[in-house]
Amino acid sequence: MTAPATREALLAIIDGGRAHMTFDEMLAGFPAEHHNTRPTNVPYSFWGLLEHVRICCELTLDYAVGESFTALKWPDEFWPAEDRLVSESEWDATANAIRSAIHEFRRIAADNSIDLHARCRHAADDSDRTILFELVDAIDHCAWHFGEFAILRQVLGLWPEGRS
Repeated sequence: MTAPATREALLAIIDGGRAHMTFDEMLAGFPAEHHNTRPTNVPYSFWGLLEHVRICCELTLDYAVGESFTALKWPDEFWPAEDRLVSESEWDATANAIRSAIHEFRRIAADNSIDLHARCRHAADDSDRTILFELVDAIDHCAWHFGEFAILRQVLGLWPEGRS
């Protein structure tokens, strides 16, 4: 079974606030008029970046513990179309789906009945991919892109005035 210290470390990382900001801190005060903005030399919009994170989080959950799993084609199915524009409600849906995925990562990490060292539900018979590996990989992927989002906000001056 999984050591309590491993679960505690995962939960601390998922909850954020140590080496990186939380998802909600990253989104705080983000101006709706920039949901579809594509920064110079970046092939996706702010929403496109969030949608990519949502797709990957949900794919990871399906692969690791879900009832069904369908592999996606890289990179086409991991990113929305570059010219896709979204409404505020679609932005909110993507953000809420990411929140749900993060909540599910947290639930899995905290659930003592789940052996995090067990092979993922949909891993090939010859694969050593564990639930723990997939959680860490997904958390790392989120942190990378959340940092990217925050830096792009900084470059474009999209943080609320007075943010420290």
